[in-house]
Amino acid sequence: LNNMEVVETHVAMLCNYEVYKFLVKSQEEAKNDKKSQDLATITYETKEYLENTPCTSQNPEIIKQIITELSNYNLTKAEKLQLLNITPLSPVEIQLVIEEVEERFSEQEISELLETISKLIPNANNIEEDGAENIET
Repeated sequence: LNNMEVVETHVAMLCNYEVYKFLVKSQEEAKNDKKSQDLATITYETKEYLENTPCTSQNPEIIKQIITELSNYNLTKAEKLQLLNITPLSPVEIQLVIEEVEERFSEQEISELLETISKLIPNANNIEEDGAENIET
């Protein structure tokens, strides 16, 4: 593990769901492997963070469906990925994800986009509320 290096940068962008599933699998495989405590800590902390995001209720079918639905909007790949990962629930959150949103989309289109996201990503609202509660306590 100490000889790890980046072979190709920017080959692909991963959504939180893909990272989460990889970490769960890696953590299970590395339970008996004590080679790198630092890697184990990073894996654990990242997995713990992702468990409080909507990615835990996603699956490949949902991801494919939302990417297909988002194709109806003039969005970059990075914006689609951020919408999938962040699952914005308000127009303000959309503004943080989509560059020049007021110039590119009408208020009606933003509302439709929010509706599409909340409809296709299960438990997005509940996870956001739970996450807010965890931060406050």
